[in-house]
Amino acid sequence: MKPEYQVWAEELKKEFPNANSALMPLLHRIQTEEGWLSSEVLDEVAHLMGLSTQYVESVASFYSLFYQRPVGKKVVHVCVGLSCMLAGSDEVMHRLEQKLGISEGETTPDGAFTLLEAECLAACDLAPVAQVNLRFQGPIHPDEAEALLSEEVSKQ
Repeated sequence: MKPEYQVWAEELKKEFPNANSALMPLLHRIQTEEGWLSSEVLDEVAHLMGLSTQYVESVASFYSLFYQRPVGKKVVHVCVGLSCMLAGSDEVMHRLEQKLGISEGETTPDGAFTLLEAECLAACDLAPVAQVNLRFQGPIHPDEAEALLSEEVSKQ
């Protein structure tokens, strides 16, 4: 266990006396540091917070922005909600898969990109939309999908 995890847990317990309330901020902080949440980390967090491992794993698996496997330096989420699908997000996803040489849910061999579906990004007025490292982009025409992978877009 990394010593800072315990320090972070204690800090969050002071701010959020209920362990359930402190759990997500702790998971988020660790993921920011590590890039993802391994099963070992989830077990450590459960121990630190006095929660069951199953509960911590259920929280981490419920939220799509907690990653339980390594992800690329840039994580691209393409919305597949109804508005985005009707506006062509399936074609945006297809073009990105072709350009990256991976399928949805995979990471490029060089670790640069992970391509994921997002059930709804709550930006129907911009459909189709995507996020690159949590920054919204849209509307995206399929012919412009590759621009999501450029340095300029991801640094906004």
